[in-house]
This record gives sequence, structure tokens and C-alpha cells, in this order.
Amino acid sequence: MRVLIFNIHHGKGMDRKLDLSRIKDVIQSSQADIIGLNEVDQAFSKRSQFVNQAMWLADELNMNYRFGSTISIQKKKNSTAREYGNALLTRFPIVSSRNHKFDFLPRLVEARGLLEVDVQVNNSALSCFVTHLSFTPLQHLKQSTYIIEEVKKKRNPTIVMGDWNMKPYSASWREVSSYLIDVNNGQGHNHTFPSNRPFMKLDYIFVSKELKVVSAKALKTDILASDHLPYLAEIEIKNKKSTPWVQTE
Repeated sequence: MRVLIFNIHHGKGMDRKLDLSRIKDVIQSSQADIIGLNEVDQAFSKRSQFVNQAMWLADELNMNYRFGSTISIQKKKNSTAREYGNALLTRFPIVSSRNHKFDFLPRLVEARGLLEVDVQVNNSALSCFVTHLSFTPLQHLKQSTYIIEEVKKKRNPTIVMGDWNMKPYSASWREVSSYLIDVNNGQGHNHTFPSNRPFMKLDYIFVSKELKVVSAKALKTDILASDHLPYLAEIEIKNKKSTPWVQTE
């Protein structure tokens, strides 16, 4: 299966144009089966024309989706909440989902969170997490630790992906890599930011030991679509036999 992580910058490209159809085209051309998205707007503001972006993309791509807000603004009791956060799109059936907000530290900067989605791949169970971590070192390490504690509760093969805002071999990277496998094998193109002249790796996909990494690379399909390049991994489930569903919630 093909897994993609993409920070879409609410559809605003490097040319400052809002064009969600470019994001859709990039995802479609990747032929990804599971897509994690960061910086997704849901009726958020004029900047994205109040569009429910995850739903729009899912409809256009004929996929299932879940959205997990990290910022939610509701000024009037009966008004529609303006939301921003992470999303997951997939061609596989979604069995369950849960959104975790990182509210265990004082909110000094942008709120962050972790979207958890269980999907059914043929007859096998697969747990997926999508996240976007803070720039602040203390919060970043706390958030990384929290993610690993949630992953440890799962007994299914697991994928964790997102804009981690960290460097390879940093303290947070070592924390995550002590339990999960970074799909980056050191070969090919892996820098994802900024998209027009990438020199930093900010976007990562990690997998549990039950999964085999076939390949991984950043995609340059459209370097103007967002300020990040999407990052794609081809992954196989090592055990070809069906994995029974394990409910951990």
C-alpha cells in the first residue's frame, strides 16, 4: 500500500494562490491509499473560503475521511465552529477514530493534536495516526512522548505520520525511533521544506515492526501546490495472514 503525508497549508501555494484542486491533483497522481493531511481548514475563514477542505478532497477523490481539529472557534452558541487541524483520507473502510488534543501543557503557541484512525485493509487491521507538532522544544518532546504512549496501546500494525517540525537524529526523533521505524532509508529525495527549494526534512512517516518499508521519497509533482512537498512511502504488511481486529479503546 502507498501512504502519503502532506502539509497542505490550507490550500495556499507558494505562489500565494488558494487552489485546493492542485492538492487534489497531487494526491491523485501519487496513487496513495492512505493520506495524512496537516494544516486543514474546516469552515475556518475567508483565507480558505470557509470550505470544509477534508470533506471536499474526500468527495473529489472518492475516499473516506476523518478530521481532527486542533483549533476550534465558535463565537455564537448555534453557529458553525470554525476549525483547523489534521485529516486522514483513505480508500479503505474506516472502523473507528479518535482525536487527541495536546492540552497537557500551557498553550503558548499554536494548539496541536493527534488524529487516530483505525482502518480495515482487506481483512487486516491497521492503526493510523496523523499529527503536527510544535516548534517549541519542550512541548515537542512532550508531544512525541505522548504519541508513543498512545501507539503502545495499539496491538495492530501502526503508521504514524505528520509534520514533526524536527531534524533527523534530534532528541524527539530519537524518542520516536526508539519504538517505531523511520521509513527514510537515507536514499533518494527526502527533504520536504520549502517545496520550491527543499533543504529540510520536516515531514515523517514512522511504522511499527509488523510493516516492511519498500520505498520512501518526497514528491515534486507540483512544487507550488503547498509550502511543503508531500512524502510518500510504499509499505507491506509482513504477515500475509489476516490480522484479527483488536479493539483497544
